[in-house]
Amino acid sequence: MEEKYIKELLIQVQQGTASPEEALKALKHLGYEDLGFAKVDNHRSLRQGFPEVIYCPGKSTAQIKEIACRLAGTNGNLLATRAGEDVFAALQEDLPDLSYNPISRTLFLHRDVQIRGRGTVLVISAGTADLPVAEEAAVTASVMGNQVERLYDVGVAGIHRLLSNQDKLHKAAVLVVVAGMEGALASVVGGMVAKPVVAVPTSVGYGAHFQGLSPLLTMLNSCAAGVMVVNIDNGFGAGYAASLINRKEAE
Repeated sequence: MEEKYIKELLIQVQQGTASPEEALKALKHLGYEDLGFAKVDNHRSLRQGFPEVIYCPGKSTAQIKEIACRLAGTNGNLLATRAGEDVFAALQEDLPDLSYNPISRTLFLHRDVQIRGRGTVLVISAGTADLPVAEEAAVTASVMGNQVERLYDVGVAGIHRLLSNQDKLHKAAVLVVVAGMEGALASVVGGMVAKPVVAVPTSVGYGAHFQGLSPLLTMLNSCAAGVMVVNIDNGFGAGYAASLINRKEAE
C-alpha cells in the first residue's frame, strides 16, 4: 500500500467523506495478506518506496493472477518478471491496463508515471543476445519512476560503437551494463565515467563461458572503480539497484 493512498484515506476520514470503519477495512491488510500459498507484502511500498515484485517461475497462472490483483488494488504500479504471454493473456481479463514486454517477459502496470529519479538511467548491452536481460533492467527502472535510455549492441568487439556515444555515457546519472561472453564491457564503461555502474553478467556465450560464470568473475575482478555486480541474468536486480541509487533526496 502506497503512502499516497494512505494519506488520501486519512484526509477522507478527516473531511468526513469516509468513515473510520471504512478506513479500518481498507487498512486491514496493511502489513501483509495471507493467501495461503503466498503472503502478499502490502507494506513494502511504505518501507522501500516500491511494491512487492512478482517472480513468476514456479507459480501457477492462477497464483500469479491472484497476487497481481491484490497488489494492483492498493498500488499505483505493478511489476512481474519472467512471465509468458499465456500469463499476460490470463491477467488481462482482470487487469485490462496491464502491459507486456515480450523481449524481457515482464508484465507491468505503469499508472503512476511520476519521475522520482534525479537523472537518467542508461541501460547498455554488449550484444543483441543480451537484450532480454537489458530490457528487464530498463522496464524495472522505468516502472520505478526513472527516465530510462537504452544503448544496445555496443560491445568491445566493435568498441567504436561505444566510443561514438560517449555523450550519452556522461549525461547519465547511473549506468547499467549488460554483457555476456567475457563481460569486459562493464570495465570499459567503468573506466570512462564518473558515475555508478551496475554490471550484469548474462548466460550468453560458448562452453568455457560456463553459463555466465566467466563474465561474472570478470566483472567482480574489474579494475575500474565504481563497478558493482549483480547475479547472472538479473536484469531486475540491476534496474532496482540503479533506481535506488538514482532516487531523489526527498524520496
